[in-house]
Amino acid sequence: MTIPFFRAEDDPGPDFIELARRSGLRPLALDGLEHATVQGRPEITHGTTVVAIRHADGVVMAGDRRATAGNLIAHRAIEKVFPADHHSGVAIAGAAGPAMEMVKLFQLQLEHYEKVEGHAISLEGKANQLGQMVRSHLPAAMQGMAVVPLFAGYDLRRRAGRLFQYDVTGGRYEESNFAATGSGSLHASTVIKLGFREGLARGEAVDLAISALFEAADEDSATGGPDAVRGIYPVIAVITADGFARLGDDEIAERFAGLLESMAERNAVRRRVPETSTDLGEDGA
Repeated sequence: MTIPFFRAEDDPGPDFIELARRSGLRPLALDGLEHATVQGRPEITHGTTVVAIRHADGVVMAGDRRATAGNLIAHRAIEKVFPADHHSGVAIAGAAGPAMEMVKLFQLQLEHYEKVEGHAISLEGKANQLGQMVRSHLPAAMQGMAVVPLFAGYDLRRRAGRLFQYDVTGGRYEESNFAATGSGSLHASTVIKLGFREGLARGEAVDLAISALFEAADEDSATGGPDAVRGIYPVIAVITADGFARLGDDEIAERFAGLLESMAERNAVRRRVPETSTDLGEDGA
């Protein structure tokens, strides 16, 4: 292959993806997958449900650990919540391979900007950059490899947590209180909507995220619930003014145990039949 040359009006600039495209190169995303099919279609691993909830001190991000390939469980312990930089995070849903590559490139771009400029890009600028990456992925999305992330972080200028949702075309939408995406997002967002209130404490937001993922797993087969036997629990991270911090599995397991205990108590109350007097007198009147 010879070195490509471009006229000034066709110069792709520093964008490597555009350089490859203008050189006639395109990724053969489905090569080698003919042997791995589900019902005649390429077997592509998909991540499922992720959520983000704003609280008094920042944002909580959470994602289940299951990845599916058609009707099969492809992975039981995949991670879907990652730090983007010190004060922001990204959660992935959709085709797992492209999603993870997108996260790595996003992290690299934010780090590169900070090294070149000497300061981090604004939170809104980060959200815009991720939207452009999702938009660039649209051709692959049209082939069934869609990636739809969530982005959230602590805005040092506003001193508040902010969160952003995307569509497959790269459309970026800021949400005021919470967001969810993935196959179980309808059930998860319903739980969050019912439990959300302004000024949630950090622990309350974590418990709400755990409840949302638990109920989503109960209704959506592609969303994985807690697996105490294997020690697999959702990835949950808290982003505040102190930065991105992932919660330990011990804390998450303890909170799940509390959730199950409270649910068992509620179910026990529902099963009780209140005792009422049925003595209507000897004549039955």
